Amino acid sequence: MNKKELANALASKTSLTQAKAAEVLNALFDADNGTGIIPSALSSGDKVAIPGFGTFGTRTRAARSGINPATQSKIAIPEKTAVFFKVGKTLKERFQG
Repeated sequence: MNKKELANALASKTSLTQAKAAEVLNALFDADNGTGIIPSALSSGDKVAIPGFGTFGTRTRAARSGINPATQSKIAIPEKTAVFFKVGKTLKERFQG
């Protein structure tokens, strides 16, 4: 399901028009210009928990050394912050048979 299909599904489940549903999705998820609610919260170090669905958050990966597979030389991999999603209990149980 892509963003347009998600907006159409949201519009059919609610009394929103397809344009308003797309606007809601953009308000939540828009990461391109940093105005989305979820990306903004993650950028400031907050977690976003949606009960029954899951939690979005960030983790810092420590700096480490690696090997360049093409040259077999050692390289330094810098520390970085990565986004994670942890599935909520209700959603996880739905798919565990």
